Amino acid sequence: MGTLTIIKRNMRSYGMFIALLAVMLFFTATTGGIFMNARNLSNLFDQTGYVAVLAIGMTLILIDLQIDLSVGYVCGFIGAIVAQIMRVAPGVPVVVLVLGAMVIGILVGAYQGFLVAKCEVPPFVVTLAGMFIFRGALLLVTGSTGTIVIKNETFNAIGNGFIPDIGGEHDIHILTMILGIALVGCLIGSEIKARANKAKYGLSDSPKTLFIAKLFFMAVLILFFTTKLAQYHGLSWTIVIVLVVLGIYHFITNNTVLGRHIYAVGGNREAAQLSGIKVEKILMFVFCNMGMLAGLAGVLFAARLQSATPTAGNAFEMDAIASSYVGGTSASGGVGKVTGTMIGALVMSSLTNGMNLMGVGISLQYIVRGAVLIAAVLFDVRARRVKI
Repeated sequence: MGTLTIIKRNMRSYGMFIALLAVMLFFTATTGGIFMNARNLSNLFDQTGYVAVLAIGMTLILIDLQIDLSVGYVCGFIGAIVAQIMRVAPGVPVVVLVLGAMVIGILVGAYQGFLVAKCEVPPFVVTLAGMFIFRGALLLVTGSTGTIVIKNETFNAIGNGFIPDIGGEHDIHILTMILGIALVGCLIGSEIKARANKAKYGLSDSPKTLFIAKLFFMAVLILFFTTKLAQYHGLSWTIVIVLVVLGIYHFITNNTVLGRHIYAVGGNREAAQLSGIKVEKILMFVFCNMGMLAGLAGVLFAARLQSATPTAGNAFEMDAIASSYVGGTSASGGVGKVTGTMIGALVMSSLTNGMNLMGVGISLQYIVRGAVLIAAVLFDVRARRVKI
């Protein structure tokens, strides 16, 4: 097999990493190194947090050829409810608030999933209506007071705090370094196991040298970011939450029957139905799951801003959809990885962060982000034409 053919076959998997590296190197050069300093990287990852959580849920939605345009205002609405609860009942434990937000999100997702799966209303219509409904609900919740300031320090630490180090203060955050090394080990183990499973069933995969190069690049990237964060305040609680969510959904999509069914429904819905997969239940799951993650994202966003505002959630769904597509999710359904979506979220957040540091106007920022999204989908269309 020729080198060019091998590269084409694996560009879908590796293209996003190349894009992230290119974006970061470009902004490092154009900002005089400010983009890559420890403080800015920590801020960048925290800014990515709520978008990444939404994008992980959106990836499952898009894999099944569905869409959810309401998640932005669902996120803002649930964050506002949590803020109101803390205002009128400040003694409610933070754990209860977070779990409550996720339960509300599940109920929202169940309502929309029922209309899509059981009533067969097109998801675009259902979630467009949901966008209007939950935008109105957000305005109702915040209408009497406007911006709701959150004074609960424990809650605000979710969006602005950092994990404590072991053994007190150090020049470098020891626990962050340990967790970074552990993450690399888990990642390498997971990738090797996945490759072995593919080989066991005779499925095609990338050449061994390319596979090793991918693992090396990912390990270096993680350790680089880990070291940078450890030189500042270490891992924030936002990053920890996002990594936990990523780990859970990486396992679900790669190692469970549910994950295989999600891909099967997106790949060929009729064939999945004929093979005995309960398509309606899968669609209900992906919408309930999306609502739950929107609730969690609402908590992360409200905690980061330390307030709930009437404009919270505006265009969040667009960031989530863009992150999924840039991260390799196919516009034709049936293809996508949550790890790729995480890279896609970092690419989109890096573009915004880097252009802000360069002083680029907001109008041009939107144009650049739109062009990147078009390029990602065009790349997907071209990649599917490559004959294996």
